Amino acid sequence: MDPREQLCAYGRRAVELGLVIGTSGNLSVRDGDLVAVTPSGVALDRLTPEMCPLVDVEGYLVEGELQPSSETPMHLAIYASTEARAVVHTHSVFGTVVATTMTELPPVHYNALLLGGVVKVAPYATYGTGELAANVREALAGKQAALLANHGGVTIGPGLEQAFEATRLLEWLCEVYVRGLGVGRPAVLTDEQLAAVVERALNPPSFPRRG
Repeated sequence: MDPREQLCAYGRRAVELGLVIGTSGNLSVRDGDLVAVTPSGVALDRLTPEMCPLVDVEGYLVEGELQPSSETPMHLAIYASTEARAVVHTHSVFGTVVATTMTELPPVHYNALLLGGVVKVAPYATYGTGELAANVREALAGKQAALLANHGGVTIGPGLEQAFEATRLLEWLCEVYVRGLGVGRPAVLTDEQLAAVVERALNPPSFPRRG
């Protein structure tokens, strides 16, 4: 699928799942030295491929009538510092709740390992600025996800499908944590417990066949 068609498809899913509201949130896909990104000021469920501009890795507009998302500097900073080929940024409810109250999301479930373990909250900075881009880049080091203080969340992946699934997982983990706080103090998995999960994944059990 063409990168701009992917942006439209996953933009609609983001709206359907309540991960964004209004014109918030943005997605991008990198293909070589070009990045297809959602445009500024357009709701993600109203996108058409021709609306999505192309920029180069230095931030110059290469193709498109609409301006790229205001968060394009953050996307480009991520591409410059990681092996990611797709970035998803949302303002999901539970992710934003954690991002406004915590400095990190602790591993309350072993699936946090799929995002790199503890999810850090990047310090607040005005949207679209180089300061925010730098803060997010630092929070993402060695991770697949980060939260943005008083803002939302961002995930990365080798493709848009993987980055989007990481966003869904991040929101689920945040919801588990927030709902857990309503009951009591959520238990946090230790480094030893997480290491045991990794060992289990690397050495799964073998079940004998009958007869």
